Amino acid sequence: MFSCNVEQEQSGEMPEVDVDVTEGEAPEYDVNWADVQVNTKTKTVKVPKVIVTMEEKEVEVPSINVSMPNSDEENELRTIRVEAEISGTMHDLEIQKVYAVNNKLIIISELEEESQNLGEERVRVSDQIEINAPADLAVRHYIIGERPEGSFNENYNYITSENELQSYLADSKLIYED
Repeated sequence: MFSCNVEQEQSGEMPEVDVDVTEGEAPEYDVNWADVQVNTKTKTVKVPKVIVTMEEKEVEVPSINVSMPNSDEENELRTIRVEAEISGTMHDLEIQKVYAVNNKLIIISELEEESQNLGEERVRVSDQIEINAPADLAVRHYIIGERPEGSFNENYNYITSENELQSYLADSKLIYED
């Protein structure tokens, strides 16, 4: 036993077995149990902390005006945003091209790794453009680059290069290029 100290204080005897049974005497023990106390104490440890602050800043945002042939649909100003949650090293995410094909907008962005080490932090990087286009145009996102570990957003398709989309983009029109 590891949590207590046991000392025998008196010896014992086994009962004698005979036709007549006489009583025996059980040994006596003094048991000293471990004194266990559970408390808390304040200790400084490293814990992950991610702080996201949003600030307003004037920047140049591409603005695209799309008029579809044979369409009576009114245009609507839409903000198209692409974003990725990053860990490990910082990345840059930029919208590179926008194609129009049938009733879809194909957004091609590029996610490039930079040298800044993020340590244990996770950050969200993004880019956006404004498009004045019919509201019923569907939007498909393709990001050139590796899908980040633990990526939260499944709305984006990650590809290794734009060449993977050549047959899909064959009848499309390039409407924006950065």
